[in-house]
Parts: sequence; structure tokens; C-alpha cells
Amino acid sequence: MGKLTAEQKANLSQEVIAKAMQCETAAELVELAKSEGIELTTEKAQAYLDEMNDFELDRQQLKQVAGGEEWDDCTCYAKDKSPKSGGASS
Repeated sequence: MGKLTAEQKANLSQEVIAKAMQCETAAELVELAKSEGIELTTEKAQAYLDEMNDFELDRQQLKQVAGGEEWDDCTCYAKDKSPKSGGASS
């Protein structure tokens, strides 16, 4: 079984995906897949890890993943809630 079926994809929880992204070796990923009832070869697992290592988000994707707006002029707040500007003393 090389590719996941539509049903297997639909059943992958965010938790399983997060665990998969934490795997550092192909063996770890194969073991995780096995525990979830997914057949995965070591070669396919290594290809996945290699792809994830080369994965980078562009600025727009990063903004979407972060779930926020882009802030060019950010005012930081100290623990006492008084505003501080990027390192300049007020």
C-alpha cells in the first residue's frame, strides 16, 4: 500500500499529523504509522522526512499559519503592561 486511501486521510487526526512531524528518523515514522494502522515503507518514510526538511513557508503562508496579521510597527509590552518600543528607552 503506497498511498493513503481517502478514508485513511480523512481519519488522520491533527494529533497524529503533529506526532509524524516530530519524528526524526524513518524508523520512528514507520513505527508511528504502524501504530495507527497505516502501512509505510522505510523508503517512503525517508522520502517524507526529506521533503519535510526541505519545506519552507513563504511570507504569506507563514502569516496564514500563524493566524494573524502582519505587523510592521509592533509595540511590545513589558510585564507591567507599559509599552516599549523595540529597544529604545523612553
